[in-house]
Amino acid sequence: MGAEHGLRAEYFKAKRFEDGDRIVQRVDPEVHFDFGHDGPAGGQFDPHQFSIRWSGSVVAPDTGEYEFVVRSEHAVRLWVNDNNKPLIDASVRSGNETEFRAPLYLLGGRPYPIRLEFSKSTQGVDDTEKQKGKPAAPASIDLAWKRPKQADESIPARCLVPGGSPATFVLTTPFPPDDRSMGYERGNAISKDWDEATTSAGLETADYVLRRLRDLAGTTDDPIRLRSFCRKFVERAFRRPLDPATANRYIDKQFATAPDTDTAIKRVVLLTLKSPRFLYREMGAGGSDPYDVASRLSFALWDTLPDNTLLQAAASGALSTRDQIATQARRLAEDPRAWSKQRDFLLQWLKVDQYPDLAKDRKRFPDFSPTVAADLRTSLDLTLEGIVRGDHSDFRDLLLTDKLYLNGRLAKIYGVPLPADAPFQPVALDPGVRAGVLTHPYILATFAYLSNSSPIHRGVLLTRSIMGRTLQPPPAAFAPLAADLHPDLTTRQRVTLQTKPAMCQSCHAVINPLGFTLERFDALGRLRTDENGKLIDSTGSYQPLTGKAVHFSGARDLGLYVAGSDEAHAAFVKKLFQYVVKQPIRAYGPRELPTLQHAFESNGYNIRQLAAAIATDASLPRGAGK
Repeated sequence: MGAEHGLRAEYFKAKRFEDGDRIVQRVDPEVHFDFGHDGPAGGQFDPHQFSIRWSGSVVAPDTGEYEFVVRSEHAVRLWVNDNNKPLIDASVRSGNETEFRAPLYLLGGRPYPIRLEFSKSTQGVDDTEKQKGKPAAPASIDLAWKRPKQADESIPARCLVPGGSPATFVLTTPFPPDDRSMGYERGNAISKDWDEATTSAGLETADYVLRRLRDLAGTTDDPIRLRSFCRKFVERAFRRPLDPATANRYIDKQFATAPDTDTAIKRVVLLTLKSPRFLYREMGAGGSDPYDVASRLSFALWDTLPDNTLLQAAASGALSTRDQIATQARRLAEDPRAWSKQRDFLLQWLKVDQYPDLAKDRKRFPDFSPTVAADLRTSLDLTLEGIVRGDHSDFRDLLLTDKLYLNGRLAKIYGVPLPADAPFQPVALDPGVRAGVLTHPYILATFAYLSNSSPIHRGVLLTRSIMGRTLQPPPAAFAPLAADLHPDLTTRQRVTLQTKPAMCQSCHAVINPLGFTLERFDALGRLRTDENGKLIDSTGSYQPLTGKAVHFSGARDLGLYVAGSDEAHAAFVKKLFQYVVKQPIRAYGPRELPTLQHAFESNGYNIRQLAAAIATDASLPRGAGK
């Protein structure tokens, strides 16, 4: 996708979309306009009658069910991921309804074609009345969505691209949840439910192929072209060219025995999608088959099939050495498609991948709302993307930056002077105090209670995710001491009191001193100096696995330590390896971690290059030197 954001807009001087009536062509960053009684600016339009068509692609940040929303007083139609059937059709209006909604399940990181048509007619005002100067009816248009577990928002420019994209098949068949017992999703369980789901999914796919056969194959009745399409389908599913025996079984035999071509195609699709060749990823630490190498690379970095460039490299023998594989891995890691998987990992690393419910005490925090919670999530997304997709992709910047993305609504809450309607932009929030994502307001608010901070929740995040330490489950369930039972104590003092017993200290001796470093930030992640009339004590410490204890005066000290800590670097490498490869790093031998950690340091702690190095090692064929 290109670097430009927004949708291609065509403005017409009549209510129909005729080429001869087109007056203006441009790219609109967002579709959020209030034309009032005058129509589009420039004086080229009759305010009683004009039309606009926006087209391009919409990129879904997350996987899940979206709700698309169009608001207008006039005729509108919206197509998403289907150029033939509108998702919303309000071209014929009745009553005073001005808001139209429709759900659609989308896969995160994928672009989908989108087209929106708006038409304003004379609304009952004839030419005579216009000559008398009767004002035109007001007109506005807003293209919005509700992302999974978030609030309504106008679709932002960063999720819109003026270039088109092909429609994407999105499966709706539900599958049993994958195993997450090791901290990442693993599709390693085969059950009756899973087998039934694969069958249903295969049938759903076959039905889709038959409905779109002309678009996919270029014909519905030419047997030669239909066989050619089926061969390409099977090759893409199996991620390799077909040998004669495989082609005969999956294609020739089906066309020879089926009563008609539709049945043959349906059999080809279902047989292919139920085959172990499709259902199971290339396993093991490496075979010499270059197509296995291509698939391991592609799934490691993109979570999808190899692209044509990768398949051509496999076909030409250009995936046989480490340097060749590394070259392709770096290409894949730099591609925008890799960001979706990198983002998912970072959200998992920060333990916010499941979209935790974020609610706060309305009496204490009256400005907090579901919309603010959604804004905070967007702010974290933009902060992560700005660093990881930036020129350096430096892990240390994640821990040291004081620049976060805020819009006007968040700026008001966090004390930054921005206009109320300001879009998201990077701002320096509390310079010299914050410690990158560790003190991002979304993280701090998530790991806090309704009214108060939570050194324990924050300390567990720091201990497990950032430092990579293992914690035992607490010996017994307990509720935090209520603030109103000890109104004269600070949160730090209450936590110290509650975790004082020796049976708690085996873990809390590590958790508490780390969590206390973030005590200068309240339940919304706002900077504070006192609590209950007492100055905040944000000193803390950490006892590394080797060496002397380290003491911190607050969050900034902590961030500086983590950014330079070999222990934290090793933890990050291990977690990214496990996420990319779906195996623990120790399965690749005792030298894998120190080798990758040294490469990480040598490359300036570049996260994208680390992902490429991991994918390279996991894809090396047997006999290739590491």
